[in-house]
Amino acid sequence: MSICNCGEDIDPRRAALGYRVCIWCGEEAARQERKSWTVVQEYTKGNYQLVTSSAAFVTLRQTNPKENRL
Repeated sequence: MSICNCGEDIDPRRAALGYRVCIWCGEEAARQERKSWTVVQEYTKGNYQLVTSSAAFVTLRQTNPKENRL
């Protein structure tokens, strides 16, 4: 039986799929990862764009149709 970093046992079915953390630690890691990106739509009928925290200011400014582009 595998043990997670937090000390909980990892379900054998979960370990067989290749996961190395328990479901609770995996959920927390996923929440932290989702905080670092978002998806926005360019204008009303435009393409979807992936926005990361490092490019958020420029990308979001460019997707606003009421703002002048730099």
